[in-house]
Amino acid sequence: MQKLMIAWLLPLALLAACASNEDSSTQTRGGSSNAPKPAETPQPAAAAQPFDKDKFVKPSAEELRKKLTDLQYRVTQESATEHRFTGEYDKHFEPGIYLDIVSGVPLFSSLDKYDSGCGWPAFTRPIDEEEVIELEDTSHGMVRTEVRSGTADSHLGHVFNDGPREQGGLRYCINSAALEFVPLADMEARGYGKYLKRFEQEGLWPLKEKAMTEKTETAIIAGGCFWGMEDILREIPGVIDTEVGYCGGDNENATYKNHPGHAEAVKVEFDPAKLSLQSLLEDWFFRMHNPTTKNRQGNDVGSSYRSTIFYFNDRQKKTAEQAIKNIDAARRWDAPIVTTVEPVKNWSSAEEYHQDYLEKNPGGYTCHWLRDWDTEPSKK
Repeated sequence: MQKLMIAWLLPLALLAACASNEDSSTQTRGGSSNAPKPAETPQPAAAAQPFDKDKFVKPSAEELRKKLTDLQYRVTQESATEHRFTGEYDKHFEPGIYLDIVSGVPLFSSLDKYDSGCGWPAFTRPIDEEEVIELEDTSHGMVRTEVRSGTADSHLGHVFNDGPREQGGLRYCINSAALEFVPLADMEARGYGKYLKRFEQEGLWPLKEKAMTEKTETAIIAGGCFWGMEDILREIPGVIDTEVGYCGGDNENATYKNHPGHAEAVKVEFDPAKLSLQSLLEDWFFRMHNPTTKNRQGNDVGSSYRSTIFYFNDRQKKTAEQAIKNIDAARRWDAPIVTTVEPVKNWSSAEEYHQDYLEKNPGGYTCHWLRDWDTEPSKK
């Protein structure tokens, strides 16, 4: 690998450019909501096929624009940089591997990930040094070492020599937008079984039977005033716990009086053996609010009341996107779904008086109810 140089320029590593800013709207809490139409049982999303590196052919720019989000495209193809502390994987430490979002080639392991405080995912080394190519980067008036993926030539980020000395002294500073995460539990099924050996050596694989039976999943969903959402969600079979808060906005430690760009949301902990994420979304979420009104539920108006499914990983993202397609295709509602799918960003728990509000205040304000899928849309 190319030698790292110019250590005196390392403080400049925290500079970053371009990323999207969330917009915020004034909100008012008000009255009732419209409602949806039933259909046949939705089909689950198709399972991902195992990756074969030898068969990979890089898509054209046009194909990549369709496959990737705008930020993913700008980062991987135009060497852009996402804003600090906004990436999906900055504070993400679930066991598994991180792939090149374009090619699917494994790049980094959670076993080499650490919290550097720089605002981007940081790793001490790549899985395969030949797959992470180093190039001199003199842009922005600095001399840095860029890293790109070997198979797809995706821009990943930069590497610096201010990492943990006991682990080699390197810090691979990588954009979340350049990565796809595969959880440890999914690696074998996705065709990445050859990378399980290190997890086995660390005692993390195979997954213990007890851990599997106690496994829970967390989802964050938004669909208007979080009081009414939580009141319905807590009664769903398979739901273990609920918490209301703010998600998707610009600031950490958001409050009711200061949550620009955030949506009022509910964090739901559930048992996936009893309730799948797909069922939570298709059988419950889309029934308890109107997903066809942008930035509004009834008389509650503003981006705080937008319909959003926040995702922690690529699997949740794909499930959310498929759920929206299924509900639209089934014509559950008489207008197109406007629900957004966004990465979890700056989740903040709401004030205590908001938690379990309708349990504390029976008969209090709510604009949520479960629609009858057997009712025609015009009657909802």
